[in-house]
Amino acid sequence: MERTLIKDLRPQMDQPVSLRGWIHNLKKFKEFAFVTLRDRSGLLQMILENEEILGGLRLEASVAVTGVLQANPRAPMGFELLIQEISILGEAKYELLPFAINGRQIDASLEKQLDHRTISLRRMDQRAIFKVQQEITQVFRDFLTGEGFTEIHTPKIIGIETEGGSDVFMLDYFGTRTFMAQSPQFYKQMMVGAGFERVFEIGAAYRAEPHSTWRHLNEYISLDLEMGFIENEEDLMDLEEGLIRAMIQHLKTAAGEALEILGVTLPEVGRIPRIPLSRAQEILLELFDKKSPVGNIDAEGEKLLAGHVKKEYDSDFVFLTKYPASKRPLYTMPDENLEGMTRSFDLIFKGLEITTGGQRIHDYDQLTASILKSGGRPEDFDFYLESFKYGMPPHGGLAIGLERITMMFLGLDNIRQATLVPRDLNRLKP
Repeated sequence: MERTLIKDLRPQMDQPVSLRGWIHNLKKFKEFAFVTLRDRSGLLQMILENEEILGGLRLEASVAVTGVLQANPRAPMGFELLIQEISILGEAKYELLPFAINGRQIDASLEKQLDHRTISLRRMDQRAIFKVQQEITQVFRDFLTGEGFTEIHTPKIIGIETEGGSDVFMLDYFGTRTFMAQSPQFYKQMMVGAGFERVFEIGAAYRAEPHSTWRHLNEYISLDLEMGFIENEEDLMDLEEGLIRAMIQHLKTAAGEALEILGVTLPEVGRIPRIPLSRAQEILLELFDKKSPVGNIDAEGEKLLAGHVKKEYDSDFVFLTKYPASKRPLYTMPDENLEGMTRSFDLIFKGLEITTGGQRIHDYDQLTASILKSGGRPEDFDFYLESFKYGMPPHGGLAIGLERITMMFLGLDNIRQATLVPRDLNRLKP
């Protein structure tokens, strides 16, 4: 008999059905037992009257079940399965689970849950997080494809740092010092110049930042895009604004069940405010007596500003624009109207930066001068600079941290909850 998923059972009332799944719960009585079956689609209450078989069942064993559905208004789904036959496919060989997973919530620290990740992920609410994450990547891909972008896949082992600084992982590549890519930045710019014009990538990025906080990872998934023939950075913010709207609308339909399981209501998105960094710093000082670091806003400032934006603009999002050149990578386009500033931006969502982007330098001589000014040697960047010798158009791009935007959409407390198997300062297992 062909397997049926629990979510598809209702039309098969009073007919024999075949199910596969795990034993989620057992409640034994004198002459029968309630057995809860779990598969990827849901939970089902079943009745088992064979005491001999019951004695061999343990929580989390994987089983094959055949039975008949019968109505029961008191059952969670309004019906239950009367078991005719049950066989164990995979034994549960343990004394106790690391923690119970069949309660309303897991009574264990996040660290312990991550130590036993495949156990915690057996809960539907945990897997719902990654259903939402799947749909975020899907709408990112579909939206940009609809806008004429081409998906690319760039190297993650590279011969030169893309962002500068010291936060890189180094590798011995057959005797040559190489690095894990902090981003696909150089390559996506090169592909704009190669004729693709508009490219995007969904891929891993690596940052050797020595932080262990609720918002940092050392390996994460970056949603990157780069587009040519732009007027300025406003084109990029317009594109991302449309992307965020499409993302939320898509999640409401494609991930509606997951959002319901998680108890999440997504925000509405109108016009996202655009505030120059210098003005944001003034607001923080005037309203909150909060001093900001030079050329930036710290985590506390981001949260205070987000509260102000929500009150003044009724927006959970805000673009911070016009960052100083000293705080941006060497390829960032200077703003010719504001000395020392750049045509770059961050997108802040409920007090957390989820995007960095901006217009890039497209002139060969200007980019070469910027490399020299940063202390670099143009000959080390020859593979990158070649594209700029042959008519590189005005272009720019941005990157969204997948785990960060997932965390913020779902109101999670820690970015590692939105990471399938995290890599952070202290974790290399599982």
